[in-house]
Amino acid sequence: MKLTITILFTLLLINCKNQKKIDVPEQTETKNSTFYVGTYTNKNSQGIYKYNLTSGGKLNKIGLVAKSVSPSYLTFSPDQKFLLAVNEVNEDSTGFVSSFKIKKDSLLFLNRVASGGAHPCHININNDNNILVSNYTGGSLSLFQLNSSGEISSLLDKKQHTGKGSTDRQEAAHVHSAWFDKNNNDEIISLDLGTNDLWFYNIDKVSNKLNATSQEKLAMSEGSGPRHLTFHPTKDIVYVFNELKNTITVILKSENGKYIKGKSISTLPDDFTDFSTGADIHISDDGKFLYASNRGHNSIAIFKIDNSGKELTVVGFEPTRGDHPRNFSLSPDENYLLVANQETDTLISFKRDATTGLLSFVDKIEAFTPTCILFTE
Repeated sequence: MKLTITILFTLLLINCKNQKKIDVPEQTETKNSTFYVGTYTNKNSQGIYKYNLTSGGKLNKIGLVAKSVSPSYLTFSPDQKFLLAVNEVNEDSTGFVSSFKIKKDSLLFLNRVASGGAHPCHININNDNNILVSNYTGGSLSLFQLNSSGEISSLLDKKQHTGKGSTDRQEAAHVHSAWFDKNNNDEIISLDLGTNDLWFYNIDKVSNKLNATSQEKLAMSEGSGPRHLTFHPTKDIVYVFNELKNTITVILKSENGKYIKGKSISTLPDDFTDFSTGADIHISDDGKFLYASNRGHNSIAIFKIDNSGKELTVVGFEPTRGDHPRNFSLSPDENYLLVANQETDTLISFKRDATTGLLSFVDKIEAFTPTCILFTE
């Protein structure tokens, strides 16, 4: 009898242990993220670097992955096999665009072509491998094509902007960025800080040319200096960051497809009177929060977006713990926000609260003259 009870008790324990393993599965740690950093090479930097962001928000340097002259802005090819960079220089009235093949923790140089204008500062690519390069000092927008081997074509087309604005930074055209419409790969919005306009183009796939749309341009408020933009994830709304006026302007699409200006809001506190200029802008994937970097005030401005997408409300201003926050990026899971402080040679990581939008400092690491943060997926 005792033997029978012992056997039954043992079987019961085994069954309980097995049941526990089924009900409480072992949890796995969130994977780390890696990212590339573009730089200016006028001081200590040698080109493009790679870093790691841990699941806890800590930053680690992997190292130099490609020597390149002032690769100030980066992007991936659609298949993420290649990395493209603008070389923000002026040699014989042109800068350059470079292509690299991604191979583990290194970048293999493929080719470099003239950008078609001085100081290219922004690069973008669509799903058809059409490349847009914004030449700041050159005041022009250039079109290229990426082939299946990852090499950039020679210049296919260039649109030279003309005109000027009302400030000393707007003495001539200065194309600062160009973006493919999120709903149409062939529609383009080009932001010109110098002429103070948004310029609209589409791509003729037969001739590989840039053609002005019927709207052609949209003038921003005097002295605004449009620099970068971001698209609302679900609505036909664009948020334009104006560098010179430190404002974000809501851009709407009318029923006839024309872009029109909505409200503008300052990215600086009401009591701030010192010099500052706007830099970068990003929106959360849920469309609830908008972030913008201020150079001078040295902060990330945080805005709550209402359900219509048309109204922005200030949530707060998070100090970037460094000077000249040129670029920043949300991590792929949007749990963290990373800032590149250009003048103090640092990268900063913040934990992001998805409910409030607020940021909390986590870590800081050295990075030579950082200008662009590009996460791998």
